[in-house]
Amino acid sequence: MTKYISVGKILNFHGIKGEVRVGYSQNRLDFFLTLNCVFIKENSQYKRLDIVSARPHKNFVIVKFAGLDDINQVIPYKGSILFVEEQTVRESLDENEFLIDEMVGLEVFDIETDKKLGFVIGVSNNGANDLLSVKTNTKHVCLIPFVEAIVPVVDMKNRQIKINNIEGLLE
Repeated sequence: MTKYISVGKILNFHGIKGEVRVGYSQNRLDFFLTLNCVFIKENSQYKRLDIVSARPHKNFVIVKFAGLDDINQVIPYKGSILFVEEQTVRESLDENEFLIDEMVGLEVFDIETDKKLGFVIGVSNNGANDLLSVKTNTKHVCLIPFVEAIVPVVDMKNRQIKINNIEGLLE
């Protein structure tokens, strides 16, 4: 079964010729501009929309879909989440990039002592960088900056992360 990942949202129409204004996933403009198609979910089914053109405009992307040529045809799509097939996203990831759902559940270890410290329960972003939400052995939830200096090892094969457990990080 094909798995889909959200990459944006149709925020509004743009003009009267069928273009829409799309908000896209943070820091993924270049990826969005390479897409040939996206999917929207209608009645539990994914419907393909072919992209004719996409161009950056302020903090959005202006997109024209094949077959949607006037404002009346795009108004029903306002608010729709745009998806791509998971494999499309995976192919675009750099070596040290991961999907959020892959990170959740990874065990967290101290890189020096190899002691288990907890496990990842979520990933968020503070505008500067990603943060791992880690539930510690003492049941506290701590935010760990997902930067190489603090998280030097991500081992997806063994489902674990090794961190530099600097003083005060997990308090």
